[in-house]
Amino acid sequence: MKKIMFYCQYLAGMGHLVRSTEIIRSLVKEFKVYFVNGGQPISEFEFPAGVTVIHLPPIVEEEGKLAAVDPAQNIEAVKEIRKNQLLHIFEQFHPDCLIIECFPFSKHKLKFELIPLLDRAKATRTKTVCSLRDLIMTQTLLATAWAKRYDKVRDLINQYFDLVLIHGDPQVQRLEEQFPQVDRLNCELYYTGYVAQSLPERSPWSEEDLATLSQFTPMMVASAGGGRFGYELLHAVAAASQILETRLPHQFQLFTGPFMPDEQVAKLQSFSNSKLTVRRYTPHLLQYLERADLSISLGGYNTTMNILRTGVRSLVFQQQQKSKLENKLFEPKNLLPEAF
Repeated sequence: MKKIMFYCQYLAGMGHLVRSTEIIRSLVKEFKVYFVNGGQPISEFEFPAGVTVIHLPPIVEEEGKLAAVDPAQNIEAVKEIRKNQLLHIFEQFHPDCLIIECFPFSKHKLKFELIPLLDRAKATRTKTVCSLRDLIMTQTLLATAWAKRYDKVRDLINQYFDLVLIHGDPQVQRLEEQFPQVDRLNCELYYTGYVAQSLPERSPWSEEDLATLSQFTPMMVASAGGGRFGYELLHAVAAASQILETRLPHQFQLFTGPFMPDEQVAKLQSFSNSKLTVRRYTPHLLQYLERADLSISLGGYNTTMNILRTGVRSLVFQQQQKSKLENKLFEPKNLLPEAF
């Protein structure tokens, strides 16, 4: 059986992890898969059966700089450990194919470990693939700064990669609309279509899950992905819940995401009552959306796929509107349509 080594690193949210997991869920049917996870582990997150998962010492991005999740660890020491561990995994596994998520279109801060890994793959003639979402993650870069990277990205692709898998639909968004040097890439480009999340296979149901999903009261689900962004939106939703209490029987389920700071979660939990429940994470979000009458979210890649898959009515606030939320553009009384 052919072997695939899949490298995934999420520095802010958890969208890359969710999408990458769905990709390996399909790959494991025909390949032996080693999944290398460089992000902060999520205790209830379910990986597909049959996949070997290896966790690197986790890192995040804080104020534009890499940092160890464990504050007792020095980031430079962690970087060295991760680089050596990646090379060791490669030598131990001898993959036929190496898949790296997003790089070199983004995540250039990870070159310290990815370039040595790519050099080793090239030396052993291992096929190398870039796994790329439909929209390149460049929201933290000015247009001029991103334009300066065009040549660097092109050169890295041409030097190391055999294939770029684009997880989108060319009729919706084409790579050349964001990266005008597509015609100067030497490797093949392939659009896979969008990647949608699957229902969990082994995650147990809690009594709270079963009780909530068996209710007939109108349910609104508000979610913030990984949770490092989105507090302002969830705070507005919690406030709106109090307004609705006298107007319409309802149940709000707020999922903060596993990475929302504790103090923000505590503030949201102060709104908790019989009509509003605040939780960090559930592996059963799809089932909640199937049951829900309305989804409220920031509309990331995976949440958008979940909305399309379940057909739930939705309110989507784009990430760049965060500052507007902070300026109270979305007052709680205006958050929900008049129909509610």
